[in-house]
Amino acid sequence: MPNNFHQRLINLLKCDDSLWDEEDELITAAIHRRARQLDHDLVRLLLSDDEIKAEFFEEIEGHWIFNVHAFTNYLSSKNFLANSYTRFRNKIGLNIGDKYLRERGEVSLVWPYRDCVLEGGQTREEEKRKEIFFNELLAQDEINRLFDPKVLTNWKRYTVDGEESPTEIQRGENGVIRENLIIKGNNLVALHTLKDQFRGKVKLIYIDPPYNPDSQANTFTYNNSFNHSSWLTFMKNRLEVAKELLTKDGVIIVAIDENEQAYLGVLLSELFAEHETHCITIVHNPRGVQGTNFSYTHEYAYFVIPQGKKVIGNRRIPPNEITWSNFRNWGGESRRENAKNCFYPVIVENDEVVGFGDVAEDHEHPLTQTVSHGERDFVYPIDANMIERKWRYARQSVDEVKHLLRAKQTNTGYQIEIGKDFGVHRTVWQDSRYDANIYGTQLVKALVPNCNFAFPKSLWNVYDCLYSVMANDKDAIVLDFFGGSGTTAHAVLELNKDGGKRRFIICEQMHYVEAVTVERVRKVIELNNQDDFIYCELMQYNEAYMDKIQATESSEELVTLWEEIAENSFLNYYVNPKTPKDAVEAFKAIGGTENGLDKQKKLLAELLDKNQLYVHFSEIDDEDFAVSREDKLLNKLVYGG
Repeated sequence: MPNNFHQRLINLLKCDDSLWDEEDELITAAIHRRARQLDHDLVRLLLSDDEIKAEFFEEIEGHWIFNVHAFTNYLSSKNFLANSYTRFRNKIGLNIGDKYLRERGEVSLVWPYRDCVLEGGQTREEEKRKEIFFNELLAQDEINRLFDPKVLTNWKRYTVDGEESPTEIQRGENGVIRENLIIKGNNLVALHTLKDQFRGKVKLIYIDPPYNPDSQANTFTYNNSFNHSSWLTFMKNRLEVAKELLTKDGVIIVAIDENEQAYLGVLLSELFAEHETHCITIVHNPRGVQGTNFSYTHEYAYFVIPQGKKVIGNRRIPPNEITWSNFRNWGGESRRENAKNCFYPVIVENDEVVGFGDVAEDHEHPLTQTVSHGERDFVYPIDANMIERKWRYARQSVDEVKHLLRAKQTNTGYQIEIGKDFGVHRTVWQDSRYDANIYGTQLVKALVPNCNFAFPKSLWNVYDCLYSVMANDKDAIVLDFFGGSGTTAHAVLELNKDGGKRRFIICEQMHYVEAVTVERVRKVIELNNQDDFIYCELMQYNEAYMDKIQATESSEELVTLWEEIAENSFLNYYVNPKTPKDAVEAFKAIGGTENGLDKQKKLLAELLDKNQLYVHFSEIDDEDFAVSREDKLLNKLVYGG
């Protein structure tokens, strides 16, 4: 095919910025992925050029059909690599049928029920983060309304002066909501409720999901035949919608332990194919948690970063992590013969490097390391034997490394040292302030004395993750849809001590959210005299019956509850709303079997229509749901009505 066709296609693809990196290189993996998904924007772009349309589309009875195979084959061919004699110039990887695995649409991480939705309603949190989920896997034809925006209720605004009823929703100049939010409810439903208002607006998503330990076979109580599969489905559902909320340079950070770390890494690489995925290790427990063979002292955090973007800008590395070396270059003695631009004074004031003098054009200076002028010392690259050396960097570039230098006093004056790893983000984070007992459990108990929350993260663990991404972005929005005890919200408020106006959105379903999460964040803003936040809940309907099912302690109570559910709830279309006597007797008999009460709860929960867990915003005016006038006003302010 002629070269002008290559260039024509390249020029067309350049119309979409998301297909090119910062070095103007084509991101072929992203194009392959979008082609396989029949991405509307990509198809529309290809159809806009008649010559390209004729090559990659077929007309059938007036309709243009995209030939995905022909398009992806052309991208992979050596012809597309203009002037290249080999298509394997810079690729390493497994290959099937002359195509790399990442280029083959049929290659992906699969597991049972991958194409379903795991509603995953949390019911309680026990020791060692063994969250129990009362869940149901929903096929696609059963979730047509599950993801519709929901009514928000039970609104409260917390300020430094106490609690009040909100009457307005603050928005920024661009129309985006600028409130700190804590939302109670199923996090999958909450994410879909938020997506239209915050799509492409969230700079950072930090989550600490359930860790699914292998030793706890019933982490997902009613799916323990597919333990890993249930967890992967649960995470995939939430990560897919969370991705929609990220800004173009947005980052997602996922904390995890060793049990699902490998599975999660593959899942993230697939869902965020156009991103870089980095796995770091954070040492959080100096004493360790004893396993069968090893004592675990660490967890992991995946940083998922847009391809080619430099967004990790800051992390406070403690002094004991920095390796220092002499700033003098011992490669040659004569400044005049080797590099006179590397001979200049380093200016020190109060034992700190504050700047640099000009390059010496002559040799009129004392043969000593340090020359004092008032409160400032001028340090030259002369060694203890009074031999001229040179600095490691030329004068024209040295300002860029000033923050890496330190002045160390010696008998002959100052020695200038450079931090070898200072400012470099290592993949192992180790610091006493990551201790989850001192800066997690004890810190939360100090703020909320009656709290029994199990194993919260160290505040500084989360703080450093956030700080590394948005230290200089003082207006960023941060989302955490596994809110827990509120550590992420607390970390955002700590960051805002620099004068920032960063905002947090926290989603949490567990019933401790008001007693622990809200109370912790309220105490922090009170102690620091900081900004306020709004608390609200997804308005329950069938979810209220799910809670009642979970709280029931006997088979007899469940039979009574069944009658209430049949009369007042939304049932699945195939469920008989009546309770025939023979069905009741069979239900009671199940209660007498092993784990009978749990089995009965599962059966009762399956009667409920999961599309009606919460009240839909589209039904806010339906009198059957009795939405208050105040709630209607605030919901319409949120949704732009």
